[in-house]
Amino acid sequence: MTDLLPADVKSLILDMDGVLWKTDEPIGDLPAIFDRIRARGLKVAFATNNGTQTPDQYAERLAKLGVAVEPWQIITSALGVANLLSQKFPSGGPIFAIGGQGVMAALRQCGFELLSIEDAPKAQAVVMGVDWQINYEKMREATLLVRRGVPFYATNPDKTFPTPRGEVPGAGAWIAVIVTATGIGPIYAGKPAPYLLDIARERLGTTREQTLVVGDRLETDIGGGQAAGCRVALVLSGVSQLEQAQIWKPKVDVIARDLARLVE
Repeated sequence: MTDLLPADVKSLILDMDGVLWKTDEPIGDLPAIFDRIRARGLKVAFATNNGTQTPDQYAERLAKLGVAVEPWQIITSALGVANLLSQKFPSGGPIFAIGGQGVMAALRQCGFELLSIEDAPKAQAVVMGVDWQINYEKMREATLLVRRGVPFYATNPDKTFPTPRGEVPGAGAWIAVIVTATGIGPIYAGKPAPYLLDIARERLGTTREQTLVVGDRLETDIGGGQAAGCRVALVLSGVSQLEQAQIWKPKVDVIARDLARLVE
């Protein structure tokens, strides 16, 4: 069988949703897949636009699926947005954040104070990601702050993410409400911005030419990998389809059915 993996690739940066799993269902035999990755001598990191969980939680999730990784290998959009905010506000400060546990934990670790809805007008910045407890009051306060000129940051632009039942609203869908109401777009930490991938590659210690970014979504994973100057592989186990990949510009380096086929 033809080897899809370029021979000079030394490391993989893997997306998670749509590459490793759909919601709680693994895609393929993950322990066998990662045994094969190790057998090929490849370094691995993970760069996910899903910032709902912390790196420790993702490492625990992978361990339950039979894959042993260290939290330092996992870079989320929540970590990315917290790092970006730290560059602008090195002393921390009050933030109005809409997001999951991963976003909140990353902001706290960087010294930011998370404001309630009642205290939202005190915010020096707005941060937005996926929030399973989203409501009108949160969206109202975020809109008022952004319209006032408060800096607006977001984890990622993914309009949807894949589940076994189909695609459901992602962070980008909710962020679009704020953009529509204000006419102002956020600064994104996640893909297709290269920020997460640059962090991952630096941690792995490989060059751009030696690094293959693997994802299931053309507009974020593949676009982000190309923006980071790395080679890219699209797996067809998530969102984007073969017909879309064949007309994508710049050309996708590798297209595979799934991660198992890519590394077999």
